Amino acid sequence: MNGPQLSEVPDDSELLEPFVRGLRRGALRAGELRAVRTFSRGFLVKFLRARDFDVELSLKVRRHLADERTACAGQESSVTLPFRLDRSSSLRSSAQLRCVLLLNYQRWRRESPEISRCLSPSSVLGLLNASYHAVLPQRDHAGSRVLIYRIGQWNPKDWSAFQVFRVSLMTSEIISMETETQRRGLKVIFDLQGWSLGHAWQINPSLARKISSVLSDSFPLKVRGIHLVNEPMFFWPVFAMIRPFLPDKIKQRIHMHGSDFHDSLSDFFSPALLPPDYGGEGPAIDDMCQDWTNQLLQSENLLQQIAAHPTADITIDPDNCLMSGGAGTEQFSDG
Repeated sequence: MNGPQLSEVPDDSELLEPFVRGLRRGALRAGELRAVRTFSRGFLVKFLRARDFDVELSLKVRRHLADERTACAGQESSVTLPFRLDRSSSLRSSAQLRCVLLLNYQRWRRESPEISRCLSPSSVLGLLNASYHAVLPQRDHAGSRVLIYRIGQWNPKDWSAFQVFRVSLMTSEIISMETETQRRGLKVIFDLQGWSLGHAWQINPSLARKISSVLSDSFPLKVRGIHLVNEPMFFWPVFAMIRPFLPDKIKQRIHMHGSDFHDSLSDFFSPALLPPDYGGEGPAIDDMCQDWTNQLLQSENLLQQIAAHPTADITIDPDNCLMSGGAGTEQFSDG
């Protein structure tokens, strides 16, 4: 049974137990977490599915971590599997090395508190009500979630890049809980009509690195495609700043459609899925944006629990999973 086949297995299947146990062991042994008694099974399966249970693929993520204090370096796994794995999913690598994505996620949350500690949809309601963002109600032909971001609806005088990025993070946290999204991943359409120098000035190298990190190696979601439409010439300097941080796999999934995008976009998405503004036959984009805004607002309490929790695994007691460095409950406001 290979990795993609394992991703189809139900969460409570015994076939997943060796992987869950190995990932939990690696996380508990990591020096960046202390006093952790357990991670919930569902939380860990989310990270395993994000890499299709592929150990070697997990090892390729952020190889330069070996130059840092390597939390995942360790001894050979003693986990015994009840079935034979293909080479791509073999457990010959350390079980602890499988926790790279999980630890990247924890590092990212710890090192970016200005974004990760303020997941409040009501705090960016004006931006959401401007029809900036939608998650399409239907999945695409491959079962992927499809997200749309309309950059022209973001007024950089009213909303900082950090606040805008939080919208993406809030959506990512919500859809990463969906089993089907864990399996099929997501695709994103960025509509860059209205992109201005005011937007560009807000994207500095530090934020560019954080954006690329979430896209590639620090969040338990599979990014299956990134589609840019209406991209202006002065967007390219910002894209050039983000691109070096992206792995080759993500770079290969970026598609530039330009201003005449209706035909080319339909090569990837069914017209029945897309709103009319994007050459489709689905509901109006404003209606889709409002529906997803309502979904986020209904999830406000859940998102705030995730933001306040040391590890984001809200099923376990925060007192049992304090992050090293002691940054457990500090609050951050919009900035």
